[in-house]
Amino acid sequence: MSNEFIQVATIAGSDSDGSAGAQADLHSFFARGVYGTSILVAAVAGNSYAIHDAHPFPISFIDSEFKALADDYQIRAVKTGMLANEAIINCVANNLEKYPFGPLILDPVIMTKFGDELLEPEAYEALKNRLVPLAEVITPNFFEQQKLAELKIETDEDVIHAARKIKKLGAKNVIAKGRKHAENQTIIRDFVILEDGSEFWLEAPFYPTNRINGTGDTLSAIITAEIAKGENVAQAIRIAKEQVTQAIAHPIAVGHKFGPINHWQITR
Repeated sequence: MSNEFIQVATIAGSDSDGSAGAQADLHSFFARGVYGTSILVAAVAGNSYAIHDAHPFPISFIDSEFKALADDYQIRAVKTGMLANEAIINCVANNLEKYPFGPLILDPVIMTKFGDELLEPEAYEALKNRLVPLAEVITPNFFEQQKLAELKIETDEDVIHAARKIKKLGAKNVIAKGRKHAENQTIIRDFVILEDGSEFWLEAPFYPTNRINGTGDTLSAIITAEIAKGENVAQAIRIAKEQVTQAIAHPIAVGHKFGPINHWQITR
């Protein structure tokens, strides 16, 4: 009877304010009815105003976390979040190649939604060369699409071209997340290209709110949960998009500035 309940894992940093990172992933796993485990690679001291401090964990400890889960649990799908540096990225890649943790959903966390770099060049190359080829699904934001595809994106055709280039890096399925780019924008559009070559756009209303922390984490976590439950990739992405939209559409008053999305709006 052991290990029959669906189990998943997040490989990410711990965010002390609970709005993003492993905490957002675990909120999402719970909301979608799967058991979430975590492999923490760093800890971040932050709140709704800013990140104030961050510390990566030792490689030996991260290795121990992987082994501890592999020795006991049956992980059916796994996702990554912020991986901090080259050594951690290589450690994660080595362990994912070693242990049968199921499909990898890669939230690349290369650049912020504002275009700020999060990885040093060596770490970026390690992520591109080691983790992208292992990904069942990759979920880059607008600026990460430009970085990975080495392409300036200005039109829908550019989005499609970039997603195709990212797929050629080895990821089986790509969801190229849209962004707000005009004052009167009312729709957010994501582009999806699947392993079999089929392509489609997803649209959702744009909600002007600063309660959007953890949006990317939650999207990739729900995709992880749905794939672990047996959904195909296309349906997992559609479910995640719908649920995240609802979480943004019904904000909660937590923190003073950039608050979290509302995981209570995510349903099974």
